Amino acid sequence: MNSPQDDVLILGGGVIGLATALALLESGRGVRILEAGKTGRGASHGNCGTITPSHAPPLAAPGQITQALRWMFTPGAPLYIKPRLDPALWRWLLSFASRCNRRDWRASTWGRAALLNDSRQRMAEWIDRYGMQCEFVQEGMDYVFRSRENFERHMADCEAIREFGIDSRFIEGADYLRAEPALKDGLAGAIRFPGDARLRPDRYASELARLVRERGGVIEEDCAVQSLQADDAGVSAHTASGQRRGREAVVAMGAWSPQFGQWLGMRLPIQPGKGYSITYSRPRRVPSHPITLKDRSVCVSAWDSGFRLGSTMEFSGYDTTLNPTRLAALETAAREYLHEPVGETVEERWYGWRPMSSDDMPLLGRAPRHRRLWIAAGHGMLGVSMSAATGQLMADLITGTAPAIDPKPYAPERF
Repeated sequence: MNSPQDDVLILGGGVIGLATALALLESGRGVRILEAGKTGRGASHGNCGTITPSHAPPLAAPGQITQALRWMFTPGAPLYIKPRLDPALWRWLLSFASRCNRRDWRASTWGRAALLNDSRQRMAEWIDRYGMQCEFVQEGMDYVFRSRENFERHMADCEAIREFGIDSRFIEGADYLRAEPALKDGLAGAIRFPGDARLRPDRYASELARLVRERGGVIEEDCAVQSLQADDAGVSAHTASGQRRGREAVVAMGAWSPQFGQWLGMRLPIQPGKGYSITYSRPRRVPSHPITLKDRSVCVSAWDSGFRLGSTMEFSGYDTTLNPTRLAALETAAREYLHEPVGETVEERWYGWRPMSSDDMPLLGRAPRHRRLWIAAGHGMLGVSMSAATGQLMADLITGTAPAIDPKPYAPERF
């Protein structure tokens, strides 16, 4: 625990840091993870666990500004921006707004699709090869609609994204209900994405941590990094437990990454996008696929071990309160669609900060002006979905191996 210098320090023990550690260990490198809290308890702990190549299109899309303006000051809407003076947030919003055009939308969709498709395949390989117990099922995911207008609009969108390798199937409401008795009457239709999958994210993170430890990686929990220094000889992290030094280091701190960037003279355009979920005991009747109640932007996931409602996007800084209005919106949406919208027992009410980059793509690669420092952050709502590809890409870049996908779209120096 007190070695003078480790091989690679990884700052952050979420799914991105853990997946990067596993890939590095499999490449023959040594790793030490420094985690401020408990491993896997950050942004990925309470999400709905959907693995979604279908989500390749970015949030920054033509027409998104108009929709956002309708929602942004309504506390129960899918998107909420807490009114406050925050120059960094408003710079981020302006940058995001500038990308709501067709050209930038296509560029981001290509980049996100490459990472998501690689990760979807690689994750299935990892889970099979390593015997990971995380309730992984390759069954697709469904968008369901009560609004005919919204259904038809999304069908047109699906036709537009087939060129990115995203397959979809359209199902009329009556046909869908015959196969899904857990849902109430009144559906206009559903869109199935057969290439998607699902798992239980907290168990996925636990399994990654197990694999890292079994392969000789060190994970230090409750080890908050207080400052960071990098030079040509390596990287020093000053923690509450003393100094840790590595030959190289990876910043995988999610929504906290901008703070670390400031210490090193970098501006990382990442904002914390707060998401919420409620986990219950499993009801008797649940959908056979993970579903998104698309008219309400709420995700529903059922596992053998539980049931979860999640989603929403709130820009309120690093606010640590559970917003009852946001939580209530999840249950209200579920009651509109499901015969059994909640389980008998509430197991957890949760929030987490998603690291939202201004162009809705992660920052992956060597930090500008720092030879020994690497960045793996800004995955937004897709940290779990992108984790396996991110881990392998980072390991390939650090070890000088030819990567499976082109790293240029994710290079931190684009900012």
